[in-house]
This record gives sequence, C-alpha cells and structure tokens, in this order.
Amino acid sequence: MKTAIITGITGQDGSYLAEFLLNKGYFVVGLKRRSSTICTDRIDSFYDHPNFKLRYYNLNDSGCFYRLLLEYKPQEVYNLAAQSHVKVSFETPEETVNAVAMGPLRQLEAIRSVDPKIKFYQASSSEMFGVNPDAPYNEKSRLMPASPYACAKVFAHNLVNNYRESYGLHASSGILFNHESPRRGETFVTRKITIAAAKIKLGLQDKLYLGNLDAKRDWGFAGDYVEAMWLMLQQKRPDDYVISTGETYSVNDFLEAVFDSANLSIEKHVEIDPSLFRPQEVPYLLGDCTKAKKKLGWEPKIKFKELAAMMYSYDIKRIRELAFEV
Repeated sequence: MKTAIITGITGQDGSYLAEFLLNKGYFVVGLKRRSSTICTDRIDSFYDHPNFKLRYYNLNDSGCFYRLLLEYKPQEVYNLAAQSHVKVSFETPEETVNAVAMGPLRQLEAIRSVDPKIKFYQASSSEMFGVNPDAPYNEKSRLMPASPYACAKVFAHNLVNNYRESYGLHASSGILFNHESPRRGETFVTRKITIAAAKIKLGLQDKLYLGNLDAKRDWGFAGDYVEAMWLMLQQKRPDDYVISTGETYSVNDFLEAVFDSANLSIEKHVEIDPSLFRPQEVPYLLGDCTKAKKKLGWEPKIKFKELAAMMYSYDIKRIRELAFEV
C-alpha cells in the first residue's frame, strides 16, 4: 500500500485529493494547522476511514516535517498548504511569503535529507503569470507576479525546478488555474456569490457587494484538477504542467450564471464596493494545458455553467437546511 502525505488537508484541494487517493487504495496522512476549532467539515466524510490519519503541522516547523517523514515513510508528498487568498496577501505579506515560499523549501530539504526517492508535488498558481499580456499561458510563459502571494509562488516554483535539477528529486509543479467547487472557501468571490444568491433567494439577505467584475479567469472544477496532481507523480520523469480549461470568463459572467440559476436580478441585488478592489489586479488569465493533455492524458470534465450551477445548488440546499431546520 502506498502512503501519501497531504499538507492543507482540510482545504478544498486537500479534501478532494484525499478522497481520490483513498479510493485508489492509498494510506493518506493529512496535515492541518492547529486552530482553536477543529474545522474538519470538508474531510468528515472520510475522517474515520481506516486508511486515513490526521496530524498537526505548520509550514514554519521544519522539525515536525522531518519527524512525519520518518514516522510514515511516504512515497508521495503533496504540498497544498498555503495562505492562498490573493487580496489577503497584500494585508499580511510577510506571513504569506513565509508560508508560501519558505514552507516548500523546508519540505524539499527534509525530503532530500530523509529519502530523496519521495515524489513531491508543489501547488503552483496561475497567479504567477500576473500581468503578462501574452495569453494563453503555458509552461514556458514569462512569470510576472502582481501580488505578494504570486511572488512567493514564483519563488517556490523555481525552488522545485532547482531541487529537481540539482539533487535529482522527483519534484513536479502543477500550475493550476482557478479551480472552484462547493468546498471553496467562503471568502473567495465564486463562493461569496453562490452563498449570497442562496440567501437572497431564501429571503435571508438583500444585497451582494462585490469589487472588480471585469477580471477574467480560467475556471475549472477542483475535483477534476486533483487527478492531474496525482498523474504528475505517476510519470517516470518529473516536470511542470499547466492545468486549466482553456476557456476564460469574467467575474460578471460567473455572477450572471449563478443569478440565472437562482432566477434573481443582478440590478436589484448587486452593488459595487470600491473597498473590495485589490491594490493591483490581474485582468486576464487563460491557460494552455496542451502538455497535460498529451503527456498525462488529462482532460477537464466539468464546464463553467455546470460548475456555477453545482455550487449554487449546494449552497441553497445547505443554507435552507441551516436556516429552516426544525
């Protein structure tokens, strides 16, 4: 039985990846940061699975990661932990950079020292392309980050390449474009929209306040994207791969898709709040995943409007149950 360690297990991607690996017969060690609340909602469905173990971990604690590698002897490590909110990275840049950039460095050093045969996956981000005007972006496109979060991701991305070339580690980066799901954090714009639409529909809220509606993103389904992570570590040679849909839609397009599903009026219920704009906005992100399709045999399955409808359906069902339970 293969053993995999997943950092950021209670996040959107961590929970989907854990389900995927458990279904493939892995023993999964999920690592989470300690907090005063347990916060295991996303992993409750498999929390008691005999092949799953939850452990505490912090990206700033090198010794903890060494001990976990020695204890569980994994064949694969997936680093999905990070402060991943772009706007928040402008407010807490030092914390963001320390976790996003230095966390992977500590993990790579531990793997190099404990067992260089361990395969490593790094969650890189489409935000690294930033304000590069030459879309669509592939693995060779110039990185022009436009936030502390994106700058830190570029550092980590280059580290993976450095450790791969310098020490022969099987270390790969997935350059994932925006990927959403019903498990997306509630502070992200897609989830903010679906939750608000559900509350408005149920008469629990009247207005939704948003920032820039013109930013365009390549939006896919997180459940599809975790398969690509796994496929990267099954390859004979490590490499970097863009994971995307090859289609781009604006925040306003997502808003319209959700409000259409809810049969709500945008003009009546949505207002722009200037305080929600970022200090620097990436206007357009579009990925070219040709390499992943050819080398990994990977294809996105869930389409944009299907994704928006899925997220809205989940939230209205959940909020109705919470608000009107007897």
